[in-house]
Amino acid sequence: MAASSFHPVTTPARGRAARPVGTVTRGTTNTNRLRRMDRWIAHALGPVLRSADRPPVAVDLGYGAAPWTAVELSGRLRTVRPDVRVVGIEIEPERVAAALPYAVPPVLTFRRGGFEVPLDGGAPAQLIRAANVLRQYDEAAVAGVWERLCARLAPDGLLVEGTCDEIGRRHVWVALGPEGPRTVTFAARLGGLEQPSDLAERLPKALIHHNVPGRPVHAFLADFDRAWAAAAPYGAFGARQRWVAACTALAGSWPLVDARGRWRQGEVTVPWSALAPQASAG
Repeated sequence: MAASSFHPVTTPARGRAARPVGTVTRGTTNTNRLRRMDRWIAHALGPVLRSADRPPVAVDLGYGAAPWTAVELSGRLRTVRPDVRVVGIEIEPERVAAALPYAVPPVLTFRRGGFEVPLDGGAPAQLIRAANVLRQYDEAAVAGVWERLCARLAPDGLLVEGTCDEIGRRHVWVALGPEGPRTVTFAARLGGLEQPSDLAERLPKALIHHNVPGRPVHAFLADFDRAWAAAAPYGAFGARQRWVAACTALAGSWPLVDARGRWRQGEVTVPWSALAPQASAG
């Protein structure tokens, strides 16, 4: 997978595809599972949502067997932009039918679809969130799916694709613009975290098989563990202070793109180019 940006598909999907693109995944979900990702999205995409000259559109792609994540995304984004439209998209008709009682048109709707992202009139989205979807695909499929989804973004839009555990304690996600991948964010509930590399089990499909010696993501997590161990004395003031101290040390050798304000949230963000699998090829 290229470390640099890719060229998005030039002809976006128009209208509803006759047959959704993708395969049915397990669909397991829980309330509040994606709260850390949503919090980051509201921060990162807030200026775009607030400045849009018409109600912006956000997509919860593959919300699962229950619509909780779409309902929660709608509520969280409306604190940033009250008229934001959230569209939950699922490939299984039964999941769409089960979600319909929770619809609140026009701010929250549900429909059947897949990676073609069927929106009214073929409109682009300011946000596509695909959480715990590609983890169930082969790694070879990721680049093509990313390209297809990025082609459905508005010029200032964002695709957020990643993985978390069942109750939302540990997340890792990639943020992509229309040009391709930009950043990787690691986020955790710091209470109970033994070391940052515990997040390795939640790496998205594009990275998880590359967490081996000699690859950038493995080197990053190893350095993070060392910084975490060196910051142990700060643990007397709480896990948050220890995380901030570790991130401060890590910034000396890795190009972190966020700062203390986000670190205090239990997050740290790195350019995709620093961790991309092909970067180890030299």
